[in-house]
Amino acid sequence: MELVLCLLVIQGVMGAFDNFWRHEITEALPSKPSARDELALHATREFLYGIIFLALGWSEWHGALAWILAAMLVTEVVVTMWDFIVEDLTRKLPPLERVLHTLLAMNYGAVLIVLIPILWGWSKLPTAMVAADHGVLSWIMTLYAAGILVWALRDAIAVVKLSRLQAPEWERRPFAIAHNTSPRTVLVTGATGFIGGALCRRLIERGDEVIILTRDRDSAEYKFGPHARIVTSSCELDDALPIDAIINLAGAPVLGLPWTGKRRAEIMRSRVGTTNDILELIGRLKTRPEVLINASAIGYYGVTDDVVCDEAHPPQAIFMSDLCRTWEEAARRAEDYGVRVCIMRLGLVLGRDGGPLPALAWPMRFGAGSVMGTGRQWMSWVHLEDVLSFVEQALGRPKLAGAYNVTAPETVTHREFMTVLGRILRSPVWFKIPTWPLRLAMGEMGDLLLEGQRTSCARALGQGVEFKHPCLEGALRDLLVEPHRQVTVLYNADCPVCDAEISHYRHAAGRSDAPLAFTDINAHRNHLAHRGITDGELKRRLYVLGEGGELLSGVDAFLAIWRRLPGYAWLAALIALPGPRHLFSAIYEWVAVPVLAAWNARRERHSHH
Repeated sequence: MELVLCLLVIQGVMGAFDNFWRHEITEALPSKPSARDELALHATREFLYGIIFLALGWSEWHGALAWILAAMLVTEVVVTMWDFIVEDLTRKLPPLERVLHTLLAMNYGAVLIVLIPILWGWSKLPTAMVAADHGVLSWIMTLYAAGILVWALRDAIAVVKLSRLQAPEWERRPFAIAHNTSPRTVLVTGATGFIGGALCRRLIERGDEVIILTRDRDSAEYKFGPHARIVTSSCELDDALPIDAIINLAGAPVLGLPWTGKRRAEIMRSRVGTTNDILELIGRLKTRPEVLINASAIGYYGVTDDVVCDEAHPPQAIFMSDLCRTWEEAARRAEDYGVRVCIMRLGLVLGRDGGPLPALAWPMRFGAGSVMGTGRQWMSWVHLEDVLSFVEQALGRPKLAGAYNVTAPETVTHREFMTVLGRILRSPVWFKIPTWPLRLAMGEMGDLLLEGQRTSCARALGQGVEFKHPCLEGALRDLLVEPHRQVTVLYNADCPVCDAEISHYRHAAGRSDAPLAFTDINAHRNHLAHRGITDGELKRRLYVLGEGGELLSGVDAFLAIWRRLPGYAWLAALIALPGPRHLFSAIYEWVAVPVLAAWNARRERHSHH
């Protein structure tokens, strides 16, 4: 058995490399809709491996149990062969991955050759699970099993997410579109990203006509539905189309995959290539847009230590500076067509649903907050709301032209940032991650975490730009501390299940004086018709309406209720985690909503008889 376990140790090492390096970092499979079937097979295989590692590490499966273990081993072979077919159909495998898969198959074959006689001997014994201890090999199997079962869960969550097992975002978070007598037509790139998604929602809700240029039509339709025109190429836009403004946010993520030569070229091409496409579009439009608002970053200045950087500070001869400088130079060529160009040199953009804040806050909530490097590196940050406000001002104010540091007036060091974050989340910063392992693992990309820029937004302030969140503590409290303003729960009292559930919440709210109001939709006219929500949809789903007009549905509506009820705060925190959230959404959208709707329709038909 020790030989089998040694072969499984080798299998685990090769499998971990294949998963982490090839599937996760190089191919980024969990973010690709086309990889959904492959990820489902990976999750199945990983689950099987987890059970096999534990079983062989600590026990002997005698009698009928030996045949069950053999069945799992055979199932793994079938899943792997199926996976090979799916991979060949959905993506082009590089030579290294093909070699690795061959080695994995050969090593697994060796495992089976050694293990089959052992299983045959176990099968002849009375059915029982007998404890076994193989020393350090048993503990290695335990470590492998824990890691691979977590990875199986991670891939399963990705499958659920990519399968869209919930209502589209534009249905769960309906738009409140204002009446606009003079709407702009705005072309946006990067609309499916963190900043772009929030910006497009803002533009749509203020009544502008939004055109989204994206390579990922499915994600854009999932986010915005019929509220935006979606194109995958600028060639789809007619020369006579009047476009008032273009906002260019597109670009591959900078932090993530190692900065190999190929990766650097991809990062540069994703920005400059898209900008060149925009310039080609501007050149052929019969009516030129008034303004091009182009994203950039304060990485333009390079590594500056304690020097305060204004917009005149020069770039440096490093990749991040070259990237921003080249991108800005490409955007400025729009001035040759008489288009005003406004460049946003963005700091770290803080928001609830993206950017660096969730990644920094998540370990802090569990008491694992850490300072990276010396902690003395500067963090010039900005609240997402202030980025959106700057864009709105740049759209309507001709004087806003050239480059601007879009960063809050208060800059802090990394240690100060983490200290404030820990104070708000009531969690001390216990740990420090040394500089050298980050440098070793990330190379020059480590500058993004270990170095910083101390910027000045004096130019923006001098031209009347206002920041709603100038101080870090106020910004973080706005993003991380639930204000618990009153919301109104809109529910269908004609549905007995819905009425019983909401009655429970209503009584709990009454006991705790929670900021919740409850409205039976059958007793009032449809106040949400102007948002495109029909009477039928209002009866099918749970909605929560905030004081500011924000409207939530589905899992987001339940979370809004639970966060306001003292006894349910733990449930809200649990369901808000990515895995449980997607599972709960799938159950609600694909089971609860259709089943209750069908049942209520049947009850209504019987009542008419």
